[in-house]
Amino acid sequence: MEDGSVAAAAGSGRATREKAEHGTSLLIAFQEIRELIVHGRMSPGTWVVEADLGERLNMSRTPVRAAIHWLQREGYVLEQRNGSKTRMIVAPLTKEDATDLYMIIGRIEGIAGRGAARMEVAHREALVEELTGFNDRLRGIAEGRDSHAGDIFEVDRRLHQKIVDAGAGPRVLTLHRAIEPQAERYWRLYASSIIKDLRSSVAEHERIIEALRAGDADAVEQGLQENWQHGAERLGHVIDMFGERGSW
Repeated sequence: MEDGSVAAAAGSGRATREKAEHGTSLLIAFQEIRELIVHGRMSPGTWVVEADLGERLNMSRTPVRAAIHWLQREGYVLEQRNGSKTRMIVAPLTKEDATDLYMIIGRIEGIAGRGAARMEVAHREALVEELTGFNDRLRGIAEGRDSHAGDIFEVDRRLHQKIVDAGAGPRVLTLHRAIEPQAERYWRLYASSIIKDLRSSVAEHERIIEALRAGDADAVEQGLQENWQHGAERLGHVIDMFGERGSW
């Protein structure tokens, strides 16, 4: 009985400690709230309420408040003024914002692509093989041979991430990690409407892969920038049809 009591007390202590650590971690609060926003579980334009988030995440309001300010600095949350009142809202998804984000991430990935193109031949060929596999999956979805249309985002993301991981230095990786989730918001909410343009994206990927195979850094950089630029144009057409989310 005594051993059992000690074990129970130790378990209780661990649970209390874990809860305290969880409740006082700004980083965890930031990551969890950002995840809710990126995955659309906090919709564009909705109010951001500290107390509700604290209860939802089982955290105190202190790290939640700090995380909200951090999210505001990174563009996920905006301050909205209505007369004398101020409230925080989840940032709307707008055509202008999407264009800016896609241009930025295209430049960042272009830099990474240059690094990947300069790798040793054996490493570059291994990367090309992986990228070809991802692009073949996207082609199968575009041509109706693969019914997993819901996988488009993850497959496309992994293709781009492989290039970034292969060719980016620490500073470029940090920039990419900061901006990519913001672009992901648009992908996740509009992906089902962009599937008709998937063939165009596959063809753009093919040109990037062939440039990597040839070790042509200029062509890889240009190809990645154009892929994101055209992606912004394709997304813009969808936003024109369905409207901006959360900007009413």
